[in-house]
Formats: sequence, C-alpha cells, structure tokens
Amino acid sequence: MNNILIIEDEQSVSDVLKAYLEKEGYKVYFSIKGLEGIEIFNSMDFDLVILDLMLPDISGEEVCRIIRQTSNVHIFMLTAKAALNDRIEGLNIGADEYLVKPFSPRELTARVNALFRRLKVENESYNYIFYDGNLTIDYEKRMVKIKGEEVPFTPNEFDLLYVLVVNKGKVLSREQIIDKVFGMDFEGYDRTIDVHIKNIRKKIEEDTKNPKYIITVMKVGYKFGGEN
Repeated sequence: MNNILIIEDEQSVSDVLKAYLEKEGYKVYFSIKGLEGIEIFNSMDFDLVILDLMLPDISGEEVCRIIRQTSNVHIFMLTAKAALNDRIEGLNIGADEYLVKPFSPRELTARVNALFRRLKVENESYNYIFYDGNLTIDYEKRMVKIKGEEVPFTPNEFDLLYVLVVNKGKVLSREQIIDKVFGMDFEGYDRTIDVHIKNIRKKIEEDTKNPKYIITVMKVGYKFGGEN
C-alpha cells in the first residue's frame, strides 16, 4: 500500500482528497500546517506528498525545500498561482507536478494513479548503469553520482535523464520526452522539459554552456551524448 501525505490548510479540500484517494486503496495522512507536516513526513516512509503552497505557518515552497534536503519523494504542488513563472519556480525548488486551484479531485486522483502505474512499470524494468569514469547512473538504486559523489535528483529529473540515456544517440523531441516521462495525460507546458533539463545540467555538467551529456538539437529536442 502506498502512503500519501497531504499538507493542506483547507480541511474541506483535505477531506475530499483523502476520501477519493482512500477509495483507490492508498493510505492517506494529512496536516493543516507546514511544520507539522514535516514532522509527520520524517516519522515514516511516504511515496507521495501533496503540498499546498499557502500554509498558515511556513510557505509550501519552504516545506518543499526542507523535504528535498533529505528525500526524493514525489511532490505534487497545489496552488492558486497560475502564472507560468510560478510553475517554473515550483519545478526549480523540487516539485514534480503543479496543479492549479480549483482542480478536480478526480483529476488529481487520476494523476496519482498514473504516477504509481509508471513507478510500478519502472520497478519491474531491468537495471541500467551508465559509467564513464565521471558520471554514474544506477537505475536500480535510482542514484546519480559525479566523481563518486551522489548528486540529489528529483524523481522526474531522474526519469528524464534515464529516458535520454536508454535512447542514447537518438534525438527526442519535447513531446516524446513528455510521453515517456509523464505519460499521455500530462497537461503541462513544453517549457517544463526545458526547466528540468536546465536543472539536470547544473548537477552533472562541468560546463553548462558546452554540455557533454545532454545535447540540445536546435528546433528538434535533446539527446544524450555520453559514451561509456
């Protein structure tokens, strides 16, 4: 059974989401405050955090940053901020999905189901390791290292990098990457991929202006250029 933590200050929203998710077989915990939510998160293992940005004590952005210091758990952000820059900021601090209020509980439940279906397929897949003396990518452990030092990756960042690696040498369009990483029901922006690529490059490239691993193919998409 997958454990889900909802950190949301609107009790009515939490109650509805809890009812929908428990009907799907998930174990759901919730908190109306950020600091309490962090305490609950640290007390047990969670597979997903659904996080509102407007909390009464600390911001959801700060909660996300704190969680990302120790965990690569999937994080769905909930907010009334619909601007593209807000979405990009959410991705930059570690969110995996960004849902704008008001949203349908059925839609969120469908996205949660899609996430866990994708993770199930990935867990049943084979182990893939890329190693060139500098960069190590271990699929089974979902771990990335640079010169032997582990680099923190969000789940979506790792999935995106993995898709590029297993298609090494092939140019993938943004639409193809979205399909392989997020699934056909993804309703975000193509710009989402560019944000993730930028963040990944900061973590694995020595020179982000002249990347060695993730190569931009103008007007087409991206490809993995590493050789092992």
